[in-house]
Amino acid sequence: MIDFLYRSVYRTAYRMMRLYWSVAHPTTHGALLAIWHEGEILLVRNSYVPYYSLPGGYVHRDETGRQAAARELFEETGVRVRSEDFRQVIDQQHEWEGKREHIEIFELEMAERPLVKVDNREVVRAEFFRPEKALMLDLFRPLRHAIERRMGHGQAPSPIQA
Repeated sequence: MIDFLYRSVYRTAYRMMRLYWSVAHPTTHGALLAIWHEGEILLVRNSYVPYYSLPGGYVHRDETGRQAAARELFEETGVRVRSEDFRQVIDQQHEWEGKREHIEIFELEMAERPLVKVDNREVVRAEFFRPEKALMLDLFRPLRHAIERRMGHGQAPSPIQA
């Protein structure tokens, strides 16, 4: 019951933020981290949006996109990584839900599949997908671009031991 209440609060807050964004048109900065294991990517489903994305969120004033991506991965999945171990694959600005968004996407190839734990409040699902199957899902647009870009490059980076 308590998880349901949290999810309701997240949905309401998200609707309020979208209203604010549509009026104020702020500039935001977000960072996401793609975890790859044996050709599969970890996707998350948040309770307040209808699409899949990567673990991630907004960059705080005192941190870099890399640091934010590592922090958000831990907060959303319980997986700890070192920010210096992953590489940036997307750095772009786009219009999204009424705001001008600077989005950074990083990726990390892991030799072992991490143990993922979601809170069932903000994040309700986390699952590894083959890229072809992931592209059939409703995805956050920059994520779709990152997956398509990776599929076109052929050789994946060497795995990092975590």
